[in-house]
Amino acid sequence: MAKNLVIVESPAKAKTIEKFLGKDFKVTSSFGHIADLPAKELGVDVEGGFTPKYIISSDKKSLVKELKELASKAEMVWLASDEDREGEAIAWHLAESLKLDKEKTRRIVFHEITKSAILKAIENPRQIDYNLVNAQQARRVLDRLVGYELSPVLWRKVKGGLSAGRVQSVAVRLIVEREREIEKFNPVASYRVVAEFVNENGNKFKAKLPKNFTTEEEARAFLQKNIGASYKVSDLVKKPAKKSPAPPFTTSTLQQEASRKLYFSVSKTMTIAQRLYEAGLITYMRTDSVNLSDDARNAAQEEIANSYGANYSQPRNYKGKSKGAQEAHEAIRPTDMSRHTISGDYDQERLYHLIWKRTIASQMSDAQLERTNVKIDILGSQPVSEQFAANGEMIKFDGFLKVYLEGTDFEEEEQDGMLPKLQVNDPLTNNYITATQRFTRPPYRYTEAALVKQLEELGIGRPSTYAPTISTIVNRNYVEKGTVEGVERHYVQLKLEDGQMTDKKLTETIGSDKGKMVPTDIGMIVNDFLVGHFDDILDYNFTAKVEEDFDAIAEGKEEWTSMMKDFYEKFHPHVEDVQENAGRESGERILGEDPETGKPVLVRLGKFGPMAQIGGPEDEDKKFASLRPDQQLHLVTFEEVLDLFKLPKTLGVYDGQEVEVANGRYGPYIRFGSKFISLPKGMDPLDVSMDTAAGLIEEKKKADAPIYMYEGLPVQKGKGRFGPFIKWNNMFINVNKKYDFDNLSDADIIQLIEDKKQKEIDKLINEWPEEGIRLEKARWGRFNLIKGKTKVELPKTTKADKMTLEEAQDLLEKNAPKKKTTRKKKATAKKK
Repeated sequence: MAKNLVIVESPAKAKTIEKFLGKDFKVTSSFGHIADLPAKELGVDVEGGFTPKYIISSDKKSLVKELKELASKAEMVWLASDEDREGEAIAWHLAESLKLDKEKTRRIVFHEITKSAILKAIENPRQIDYNLVNAQQARRVLDRLVGYELSPVLWRKVKGGLSAGRVQSVAVRLIVEREREIEKFNPVASYRVVAEFVNENGNKFKAKLPKNFTTEEEARAFLQKNIGASYKVSDLVKKPAKKSPAPPFTTSTLQQEASRKLYFSVSKTMTIAQRLYEAGLITYMRTDSVNLSDDARNAAQEEIANSYGANYSQPRNYKGKSKGAQEAHEAIRPTDMSRHTISGDYDQERLYHLIWKRTIASQMSDAQLERTNVKIDILGSQPVSEQFAANGEMIKFDGFLKVYLEGTDFEEEEQDGMLPKLQVNDPLTNNYITATQRFTRPPYRYTEAALVKQLEELGIGRPSTYAPTISTIVNRNYVEKGTVEGVERHYVQLKLEDGQMTDKKLTETIGSDKGKMVPTDIGMIVNDFLVGHFDDILDYNFTAKVEEDFDAIAEGKEEWTSMMKDFYEKFHPHVEDVQENAGRESGERILGEDPETGKPVLVRLGKFGPMAQIGGPEDEDKKFASLRPDQQLHLVTFEEVLDLFKLPKTLGVYDGQEVEVANGRYGPYIRFGSKFISLPKGMDPLDVSMDTAAGLIEEKKKADAPIYMYEGLPVQKGKGRFGPFIKWNNMFINVNKKYDFDNLSDADIIQLIEDKKQKEIDKLINEWPEEGIRLEKARWGRFNLIKGKTKVELPKTTKADKMTLEEAQDLLEKNAPKKKTTRKKKATAKKK
């Protein structure tokens, strides 16, 4: 038995560390937290100093038993969880739950999983930092109190199954307020003037009028003045300039840049970064510091000199701007600066290369530029006070730009280009002048990256909270990723060319929300209720102040239970008051009266989502209709609501089956017998005729027709929520981009089916055919136990290969769906 037991949080991390330590060390994993607050009760003794009630979850009990046995046999136990507050709490829970002897226990931390870092950590152990533990406890307990007390208020006053949270509710508030800014925005039109000039050497360049015209008449009058005009360079100024590199990545900036450049979601970025860290390729990925260690700066300097030359190297330190940044940590960087790329998983390769480029660029020389500003006089028959202006930029030394340039969320302005060689008084020829109608733009909806940036700037949340916060508000259906490509808008362009003025009607697409954060009806209603009744909890300054308090606790400057007491003494009575006295909130809007019955027409939030209703509370024969997915409670019109009650509509009979058009949860559709056919995007269900429906039915039949027979069974193909697929023997097989989906060959189909069959064989661990039970590998190292429609997800710690039939049956029985009782109905019958 090894003398030393090292406990980390993840198996991947354990595997990497074990390579660096000798035979005297055994490295094992706790699979994250082994103890937490209970799921189905508050778990905090508010009367007893806010003492948390930690429990070991049932899926971790066998693991804890195993860790206890290993610890009892070891001479020394090394707690090597991550160096942040969460990691410190994991180490503390391990020490408490395993009842470790303090004399035989050491806490070690490291910022990167490399041999030198691990050995250095072993040489410099410390004790558990209880200030960090208390800061994590404070966050966990405060968030539990807020969520556990606010959520039941939402169940009673808004709708069952809702939740509130200290950070998640503030994130939703940001998104809702931005949406309302967009809805209130009225675009203002103006005319932007651009001209193309040619110098005596025949070189073309563009210049702009520094001011816009507010009306078409003013723009037209300006172009009129330019008929027959000549032009000359009246002023030319050249100025040296420089551009400096961005600092190395923090968690927040990595999430933002991976979103802009790689199109990763925040959670995907963190998952991939975690794998890179555990493999020893990058430093710890939860940090708000932009520092690099001396060793890292020296390594970067050497690599830059070797790869690009000494003149490209400019070692520098950076200071973070985010509130509460922990500057003792390092930024996210490669552990080996000489390793430009890695091989393996494609997404890991891309994220690693992004981190490498950003780190190296941060230590490179400034880019040296020359900026040129040119003014152009208009010499016409009528006096013209306006001047055209052109700006150019020339790179004299590329510096860090050789490697990397930081992206931006919204690039509105064109980048300055190169200008030809010009001198004052040079005559210029005008090719054309355009005056194009342009509209002011509403505020942008948040992307995930922009939301993270805003939360960070406000001091709300910390590196570890951004990804789970966004996942929570999306999963709770408070926010959804937009799917609208945009709408068309017409605009006018006036053009003066060869002395002739022409008008053009042009079209542009505006208002795209694809991939942006859009609040749902339920998100808006919950936000309005919480802001209306708990504005102090959702106040941006309060949320940021709480983060500062957590930082103070981590530094030992504040007692965490005192913070809890101060907060709870005000919070709890306020919750009780709202619970008792606030009215219900359903987002109800009365839109008018039904022309046929005179009853009120309204929209509100119902049990199954946003709905329309004809009839008030006292009416017994009320009518109901679900709003379409593209309609919102606060925007839908009276006419649109009345149209909802015209559906479902029977169109007729086709091939002996009734055809009906209707609205469903996922949009409008045609029902043809037992088949359901979604209408194409943008098609109004009220405009669908029998001929249109027949065409869609035939298309569906054609799509469903077998494209091949394999082993006596038909193969069909289609496109679903997760992309193109083929279906065979009740198996859905995704067709990836290496295949031409529209032109699948017989060989392609056979390959796809055989690969899927092999995959099914590979994931099967055990099977009991007579009982209809299967045990399979699942995602993220977990396992699935399946019988019929019952699927039980088992944790990574399960000894799947040793599971017996009796154990499988016991697990299935414990997790079988509970049968609904009819006790109430029987009781009512007895009374009768």
